[in-house]
Amino acid sequence: MQLNEQSLDTLFRTARTHSVWQDKPVSDELLRQVYDLMKWAPTSANSSPARVVFVKGEAAKKRLLSAMIPGNEEKTRTAPVTAIIAQDHEFYEKLPQLFPHADARSWFAGNQTLIDTTAFRNATLQGAYLIIAARALGLDAGPMSGFDNAKVDQEFFKGTPIKSNFLINLGYGDVEKLFPRSPRLSFEEAAQIL
Repeated sequence: MQLNEQSLDTLFRTARTHSVWQDKPVSDELLRQVYDLMKWAPTSANSSPARVVFVKGEAAKKRLLSAMIPGNEEKTRTAPVTAIIAQDHEFYEKLPQLFPHADARSWFAGNQTLIDTTAFRNATLQGAYLIIAARALGLDAGPMSGFDNAKVDQEFFKGTPIKSNFLINLGYGDVEKLFPRSPRLSFEEAAQIL
């Protein structure tokens, strides 16, 4: 079944990256709904290496803000929620649960290059799925890099095999403060059919 035009607009065509936020809270229940929607999207061998920390509280926000580059501080401070998208570099330990029909754990154990590549690629995909899930549930998103990964890892993942990837500010964007939409490459410029 194809989505209707309004749904396609919501997810892609009219969706924008937001930097200015309305002073409107995002409930914990809505964040759970976002995760519960994004978790169904595909990852290789169902590896699901993404780990998400939804930063809402004042103390947690302060810890996160200390890692932001100056240009990203205000938009992160004013966002109702910032999701830290991270990857678990021991994701393969959960493969007996997530991919039980094969010994997928053995494909990764001891192969650090494959672990790192798989964790990064699939957690990045899961972060993109989270953006789409958030939009589908009525939230706006502002994905970004521009922060000190090592500091975020120290603050939020110390002593774990989890490493930060990128951030997504979430909430209800102020459409009056959007920049004009930037152009995109045409099919002919970026794709081909062979």
